[in-house]
Amino acid sequence: MDLQKLLAPTVEAAKEAGAFIRHERENFNQGKVEHKGFNDLVSYVDKESEKIIVKALRGIFPEAGFITEEQTVAQEDTTWKWIVDPLDGTTNFVHGIPSYAVSIGLAKDGVVMLGVVYEVGKDECFTAYRGGGAFCNGRPIQVSTVDELSRSLIATGFPYHLGDRLDAHFDLLKDLVKGSHGLRRIGSAAVDLCYVACGRAEAYFEYNLQSYDISAGTLIVEEAGGNVSDFKGGRDFLFGGEVLGSNGKVHGLMLEKMAGLAAKK
Repeated sequence: MDLQKLLAPTVEAAKEAGAFIRHERENFNQGKVEHKGFNDLVSYVDKESEKIIVKALRGIFPEAGFITEEQTVAQEDTTWKWIVDPLDGTTNFVHGIPSYAVSIGLAKDGVVMLGVVYEVGKDECFTAYRGGGAFCNGRPIQVSTVDELSRSLIATGFPYHLGDRLDAHFDLLKDLVKGSHGLRRIGSAAVDLCYVACGRAEAYFEYNLQSYDISAGTLIVEEAGGNVSDFKGGRDFLFGGEVLGSNGKVHGLMLEKMAGLAAKK
């Protein structure tokens, strides 16, 4: 499979969906928002964006199946799968906060081989394919070289369902607030990971995630020279529901800090 050849049309698909999202945001009607669960929002924009992406990707690589957030297409048992989040950061979108993205990953047997994240508000397109490096709007990007948590900016998210990890999670947040440059809750896992990849943050962690939230972003971090793992340092992050992405320099330090949260799984 020529991943490099697949990249450009995948970017086009992401930007086509992004253009639709941008247009709809200008006259967005909050009355059309649905609730999948408490604080878990979905709009007609998510669904229509997904249809745009699926149609485009079928033309790019028709043999591949799909894993999609809004399930506008049936999942198939195929070696290659597109993993699609048509609008990562829906709550930001609904409230007019300009940090949301289209995320498209392509995985072979559960290993992500290509990733595109198009952050609509900033018109930044982050891309990578395995072994080819990471880029933002065509320019190479790398993770930061910071090797101390005291000089690190840490991104995180708050899951819709905190469960019995709530206390451990907030204990960790208090510890990091006191021992780092600060915490940021941007509201899009895909964007968080890309910000680690380009050196804007040193680490990002979150749990209760789905594969479509992080498929593209995790590859982009790795291709930018960073490290990605689950909360125990293993590789069960794509379908394991939790992820730590970092510049690599502070990965071990973050895992030590996260030991209490990891134990609660």
